Amino acid sequence: MKTCETNESVEAVELKTVTVQNENIVELPLGLLGFEQIKRYALLQNKHETPFQWLQVIDQPDLAFLVLPALQVFPEYEPDVPAEDVRFLGLNSPDDALVFNIVTLGAKAAGTVNLKGPIVINRFTLKGKQVVLSNASRYSIQHPLPLSR
Repeated sequence: MKTCETNESVEAVELKTVTVQNENIVELPLGLLGFEQIKRYALLQNKHETPFQWLQVIDQPDLAFLVLPALQVFPEYEPDVPAEDVRFLGLNSPDDALVFNIVTLGAKAAGTVNLKGPIVINRFTLKGKQVVLSNASRYSIQHPLPLSR
């Protein structure tokens, strides 16, 4: 993990103000698709929403993305990260990667998850990128959550 000596207070959408150690701030140098200007995030867990987590924007407290580690929820999910993204993130093995997928909740509480474009984070440097998988044709950007079926 990166090392820093200070902490940062972050107002979070659902969790009030939380303190995030700077070494736990996720950097997405290219941003997320549609949010390219936003680079710094905190990954926040909430025990009531497990396995769901919040990818909270550091500098914009009213914006966060609900994410989940799809590999824990969909055992058949086999994301194939393109080689150029593996190099960009400095991943030496699949175990170096944390993979999260953005969840969308519909008006009638029917949730879906984007399996085509996961957020891949190097667990040691916390540098991340939203990628389009090499095997994206196998997946949907609106895959139903198991509880929604």
